[in-house]
Amino acid sequence: MQVILLERVEKLGQMGEVVNVKNGYARNFLLPQQKALRATSVNKERFEKERAQLEARNLERRKEAASVGEKLEGQSFVILRQASESGQLYGSVTTRDVAEIITQGGFSIERSQVNLDHPIKTINLHSTRLILHPEVTVSVQINVARTIEEAERQARGERVTEGHDEEEDQELISAEEIFETVELAEAAVEDLGESEVMETESVKMTETTTDESTS
Repeated sequence: MQVILLERVEKLGQMGEVVNVKNGYARNFLLPQQKALRATSVNKERFEKERAQLEARNLERRKEAASVGEKLEGQSFVILRQASESGQLYGSVTTRDVAEIITQGGFSIERSQVNLDHPIKTINLHSTRLILHPEVTVSVQINVARTIEEAERQARGERVTEGHDEEEDQELISAEEIFETVELAEAAVEDLGESEVMETESVKMTETTTDESTS
């Protein structure tokens, strides 16, 4: 799908550029987030008429983001989690967790502004990027520990975990993979159309009736 970018999008383009993107990316992210418009002739004319206003609005947002970024850059936030002796978390720290702890610290951050390549799964100091604006990015430190005292020790550069227990960690990772698989399955069911869900239930009822008849 061709879209007109209404702001700079990382690894995609600058405001006003017409770019080709996957349909799902456009429908699920760019369009609902008002980061782009479908590249129709009507929307192209609309964009050109509103370009000055969009650029002014973008400049104002960038200034606000830069102001917040100056205060946020290099800040450290503590997240407490249960973990094994080797430091493997019982679960993981997600973008939602990071956004919530930073917001509690006095900064309004959305989970979509937290850039994690993958969930945090270990006790440690984790450098994390925050995208406050398409042109303003800062780094903060997420101090994941089991206790406040442990977080303070980590901040001083002390090691707080014991030797690495590969067998225990593998069990934890396997358990978490099962949990994530269940979550994905539940999400897939929610995304099914009503007719597909009804069809699935009908099949189950038919199988049950067959089993009862057989018995």
